[in-house]
Amino acid sequence: MENNIINIFFTSPLEQFVIYPIVPLRVGIIDISITNGLIISLLIIIATVIFGLSLLSDKSFKIIPSHWQAIVEILYKATLGLATGSISDERAQKFFPLVCTIFFLIMSINLIGLVPYSFTLTSHLIVTFTIAFSVFIGINRICAKEHGMKAFALFLPPGTPVVLALLLVPIEIISYVFKPVSLSIRLFANMMAGHTLLKVIAGFSYTLLGASGILFSLHYVPLLILIPLMGLELAVAIIQAYVFTILICIYLNDAINLH
Repeated sequence: MENNIINIFFTSPLEQFVIYPIVPLRVGIIDISITNGLIISLLIIIATVIFGLSLLSDKSFKIIPSHWQAIVEILYKATLGLATGSISDERAQKFFPLVCTIFFLIMSINLIGLVPYSFTLTSHLIVTFTIAFSVFIGINRICAKEHGMKAFALFLPPGTPVVLALLLVPIEIISYVFKPVSLSIRLFANMMAGHTLLKVIAGFSYTLLGASGILFSLHYVPLLILIPLMGLELAVAIIQAYVFTILICIYLNDAINLH
């Protein structure tokens, strides 16, 4: 099995998405192995706890900000602007912790996935769907708590004739149910496509490196292409977290105000 993993690691551009056991553990038919995905998850949790404790420290922020503090403040203001700008309600700041958590969670997972020989959790549809579906359930609970039975007004646009309602209501219900699906697929597809492209170009450069003559000198071309692509993938990692978060804010606004 180890030989198969090694072969996949060096030959396939999709190896970076493979979940494989580092410490195999089984209890009967239940597999509780420690995998690469689990290790990355634990690292994210530990980093989040350390970051949160550092924010609670009195010495963490200064009047004259450091480079790290300036980055944190920019991200904080960006997420606060998302909440207050997308949720047209005086209670927008009430949902700011949720918005901030989602943004930093998605962004940290995406950025960690850019580290060589790391693992991108958001490249798996089950992970992105779990996050999107969990938040979607929470949004529906908020909507039901705020409006009760009036929450079904989401599926019937105001001023709709009775004849059109028979057609629009099923369409609205289907589009509403597929919101977490579209959220998860958008994030999963972008992260998987970008990482695959980087690995394909890197593998092409590695293949040319083992050649001789003029082909050997051409291996610099894909290496130079990788530099702007890495910058682009870094931007995509942050932008996708931003897009995911702003769509959550829009759904929250619809749930609160029945838009």
